[in-house]
Amino acid sequence: MLASSVNFADKTDMAMEDIHRAIEAVFRIERARLIAGLARLTRDVDRAEELAQDALLVALTEWPRGGVPDNPGAWLMTAAKRRAIDGVRHHAMRTRKHAEIARELDEERDMSAEAVEAALDDPLGDELLGLIFAACHPVISPDGRAALTLRLVGGLTVEEIARAFLSNEATIAARITRAKKAIAKAGVAFEVPRGAELAARLPSVLEVVYLIFNEGYAATAGPALVRPPLCAEALRLGRILAALMPDEPEVLGLLALMEIQASRLAARAGPDGRFVPLTEHNRARWDQLLIRRGLNALARVEALGGAGGPYALQAALAACHARARRAEDTDWRRIAALYDRLGQVMPSPVVELNRAIAHSMAFGPEAGLALVDTLADAAVLRNYAPLPAARGDFLLRAGRKAEAKGAFEAAAALSANEREREWLLARAAACAN
Repeated sequence: MLASSVNFADKTDMAMEDIHRAIEAVFRIERARLIAGLARLTRDVDRAEELAQDALLVALTEWPRGGVPDNPGAWLMTAAKRRAIDGVRHHAMRTRKHAEIARELDEERDMSAEAVEAALDDPLGDELLGLIFAACHPVISPDGRAALTLRLVGGLTVEEIARAFLSNEATIAARITRAKKAIAKAGVAFEVPRGAELAARLPSVLEVVYLIFNEGYAATAGPALVRPPLCAEALRLGRILAALMPDEPEVLGLLALMEIQASRLAARAGPDGRFVPLTEHNRARWDQLLIRRGLNALARVEALGGAGGPYALQAALAACHARARRAEDTDWRRIAALYDRLGQVMPSPVVELNRAIAHSMAFGPEAGLALVDTLADAAVLRNYAPLPAARGDFLLRAGRKAEAKGAFEAAAALSANEREREWLLARAAACAN
């Protein structure tokens, strides 16, 4: 919670530009939940985004004078609802939406700050989770569901989403537009479904939550390797899902996978911010609490007999690394066997690439090269930096330095993440020695 004692008006040495940046940082934190609540009220995603932006403009005017409120999320929601009412009045529309928004605003005026915060944090009535389920409604195409949720909930740019999908910006922008129109046309409710409808939409929701997590764990672009707030948001959503569906193996499998992977965040970058590969992690920096939570969730999956699902198998892979106290203790043969199973359950070029990496570690670089060379013509991997990066590693370990140098340089040219690119170029330079 941000303290109301922060009064920007008293900070005469702080430039207005810095004040606005601070307010925008608060807005980024609250943005997804704000849009979720507004979308539930208006049944219009575009309108919800407009109202959220209007609330930011009001905050940029009022917060420099009075400071950040005790509950910035509730303040922004109230401001946005007032803008919605003003808009309805301006157009002389006496509709049900007007009455609903006005009534909720009146109710919130009578609530204490603690009551407002409790309502916003109610896990079973989570508006943000409701927004995800709405974005994953069957009226939207499968690829549109994930793109829309990453935009609304993750706050990712169209460019970042395109990289997450290994696609292009124009395609992603069109998907998002079509998805919004489909939601509006169908009058989709922004709430968590129940029963059979929940089960039908669950696979898409899990995919979206994991895509959000992955963007946080391995940022596709920019100067930072990781975006911890996205990982934290995905974990929060995963835990809510697990609380709602405690006997669903794949929900628990995804949660186990994210908990274990999140445990490594602090070790993924060195003191200078550079990328550190998994085999070189300082494992003392791994978060043991998150590992225990992940392993407990995985044990629950196994007790339910769901160890063969895609997320459960990926959690089992992560657990192999978590259980190894040193990199050299890693059971790569088990990891290779798990990837063999995952490739059958969830066939994809990316899984096959990771399978090749596992086989290279278990059976030698030539085994990895034999597998990775079969992926050279996979269209989805054509601009995927990890493919030439993996090939470069296999070639280097096989003693073929000149070829490895070229592969690392090709991978660096494809990477949009500055830290990853630096690491790849460093590996290429090392091949010349």
